Amino acid sequence: MTLGGILIGSFLIGFSGAVMPGPLLGITINASLKRGFAAGPLIILGHGILELFLIIAMTLGLKDFFSNSTAAGFIGILGGAYLGWMGYDMITSSIKRTAALQGQETQKINSKNLVLSGIVVSATNPYFILWWAATGIEMLRQSYVFGLYGVLLFFVGHIMSDLTWYTAVSIAFSRGKKLLSDVLYRRIIFLLGLFLLAFALYFIKNGLTLIIGMV
Repeated sequence: MTLGGILIGSFLIGFSGAVMPGPLLGITINASLKRGFAAGPLIILGHGILELFLIIAMTLGLKDFFSNSTAAGFIGILGGAYLGWMGYDMITSSIKRTAALQGQETQKINSKNLVLSGIVVSATNPYFILWWAATGIEMLRQSYVFGLYGVLLFFVGHIMSDLTWYTAVSIAFSRGKKLLSDVLYRRIIFLLGLFLLAFALYFIKNGLTLIIGMV
């Protein structure tokens, strides 16, 4: 594989994963409706910070931790609990809050919160960790043939795929907000909350399965 192949390959493989629905998409849509088009890039900044640390850790030889089923299981349970809390909060918010409070919500959401959300939602997603333990580590191995420069190109291509997709999602939903009535707006938030609750249950179930399977 050439350096150009590493860059293009990491972008295409990363993009195929980025467009799949998941909890990161849910919080991006929710934040885009409240904050605007900047939500996606800020959330991906947090996501990218975590991925950078993962790449550094794997390069230093810590890949065994990320392929450990027990670790992935506990991550799944913690991730499910966190997503469950987020989903519940979104559902209750959509029921109790009115359009008059939406401006206050926007003021409460700042850049630090969005970056932190990108880190936490990614870190507590066991499939994010398992992807890096399988596909990610192999791509990293191939990139490392070219030294740190190859690893850097791999990271750039991968994070650009996430940034491209989630920026597009943020732009689409932030513009659509102007066309939404308060009732439709709150229904979307309610459905996103259910979406996160479904993932929460799925993460917890699979986390328990991974742990029990190791006993």
